[in-house]
Amino acid sequence: MTLQLKVPRLACAACINTVTQAVKSIDATAKVEADAKTKMVRIDTQHSEAEIKGAIAAVGYPTA
Repeated sequence: MTLQLKVPRLACAACINTVTQAVKSIDATAKVEADAKTKMVRIDTQHSEAEIKGAIAAVGYPTA
């Protein structure tokens, strides 16, 4: 499934890397695309939206 999430605290390449690593920690095969300008993250994953949001929030980037 593809998720599109708004992550208000996403501001730079390091932020994107942190979010990407958080997602890949629970789904190593996930495809993550993020844009710091729009604060949007697109994730192709087999995990639930709740699991993905939880992983991202756990590293300090709650979704809107």
